[in-house]
Amino acid sequence: MKTGAVLVGALLLAGCATQPAPVAPPPPPAASVPAAMQYLYGSGEAAAISEQAYNMLVDAVRRRLASEQADPRRDTDRTSAVLTRDATIEQPTTVPCGALPRAAVFDVDETMLLNLGFEYNDAVHPGRRYDPARWADWEQTGVDRVVAVPGAVQAVTALRRMGVTVVFNTNRSAANAAFTEAALDRAGLGPARHGETLFLKGDVAGEANKDGRRALIASRYCVVAMGGDQLGDFSDLFDGGPPAVRRAAAQAPAIRGLWGRFWFMLPNPVYGSALTGGLDDLFPSDKRWPMPAQEK
Repeated sequence: MKTGAVLVGALLLAGCATQPAPVAPPPPPAASVPAAMQYLYGSGEAAAISEQAYNMLVDAVRRRLASEQADPRRDTDRTSAVLTRDATIEQPTTVPCGALPRAAVFDVDETMLLNLGFEYNDAVHPGRRYDPARWADWEQTGVDRVVAVPGAVQAVTALRRMGVTVVFNTNRSAANAAFTEAALDRAGLGPARHGETLFLKGDVAGEANKDGRRALIASRYCVVAMGGDQLGDFSDLFDGGPPAVRRAAAQAPAIRGLWGRFWFMLPNPVYGSALTGGLDDLFPSDKRWPMPAQEK
């Protein structure tokens, strides 16, 4: 009996040893991929908007530099794209440039990099909540699972050729700086060097959002343009509040002229501060249309 038990145990162990390694889950059918992901990561329309934004940004910077060279004494173009710390929506005062070298500042995620690997993992696990620990793992292990946003590589190349430094300001963790540098390099957007041309969450003590890092960057550079996919990529003044308040702030008389001249927005319907609001937030009561048959 003891010998038989040993043989059975050996056979079971042998069977376990020959079991195949776990296989990644199959991709979801197209119909189950969230519409926002289909749009941002698959559509020509999203690619066109991104290319358009980057073309406009490069053209705006080129015009500005030409204006400065044509009349070095002019003060009208000597303003930064970064708001002062005491700025308001009604009075969005900007940091003066002086003789600082020129730079363009960009968010990273879904502005410069498309996080295809992370979003694929979300698509095959529908309904799963965002987990900061999982995102931290992604920053460290997803370096080769990203691609550049359409138009981004051409834009940073053109800016650098014009003598404009490309600076990245992202809410990725400072603890993972080396991995973010590597992801940007791999996507063709580097070089990025932490503390020089890459600024991350944790770089400014007591500053969870981006204004502190923007102020630090503006103390070293004249920021001639900024690109992002969230309002917070341009100013912390937009953070918080119901959708109607944020939407009104983005269209405020003193703000609206910054879009397409100093600030350039990229599309992102997948995640972020824009994805809020219920029926009462989005649809005024006097604009709701019931089908005629329902009125009878």
